[in-house]
Amino acid sequence: QVRLVESGGGLVQAGGSLRLSCVAQVVGFGIGTVTVRWYRQAPAKEREFVASIDRRGNSVYADSVKGRFTVSRDNAENTVYLQMSTLKPDDTAAYYCNAVFGLNDVWGQGTQVTISS
Repeated sequence: QVRLVESGGGLVQAGGSLRLSCVAQVVGFGIGTVTVRWYRQAPAKEREFVASIDRRGNSVYADSVKGRFTVSRDNAENTVYLQMSTLKPDDTAAYYCNAVFGLNDVWGQGTQVTISS
């Protein structure tokens, strides 16, 4: 069984910060061996890419979050983090992490982030 579990969402004021976590509950793979991607989906909008980190630690960001969000990984904890700063109301969405383990394309259940103005 392969699972990704997100946490850390919540309600914060604009300008605030949150750190999301994505824990891989998987046997046989370490999270450091795969590329992990963060996506988000706001109500009535399509899911969009936010950030990713590959097994070498290289990160990629959507233009909308560049300079405000940072993705990192703790291999010992099998966890990927998304540090979000200077949050805006437009960042309000459900945030999901995703990774491919072997033949399994795995998504977490999502964590809600709500930014008040």
